[in-house]
Amino acid sequence: MAKIKGAVVIDKDRCKGCDLCVVACPADVLILGQEVNGKGYNYAQVANSDECIGCANCGYVCPDGCITVYKVKL
Repeated sequence: MAKIKGAVVIDKDRCKGCDLCVVACPADVLILGQEVNGKGYNYAQVANSDECIGCANCGYVCPDGCITVYKVKL
């Protein structure tokens, strides 16, 4: 059975820092960063990219649709 690795891409300019994606991630890949975007929000960032399992929970719960998850079979 092939292993799946994920890659999360976040559009930081659209993110409003609601923290829903951070809570939804079972692998603790995302964090709410200290930097702010152009709108003044702390935006979500990828902290542990190697741990991503490609479940896309973060993308499903994002109300602004600013998260894309890519899956790669290893």
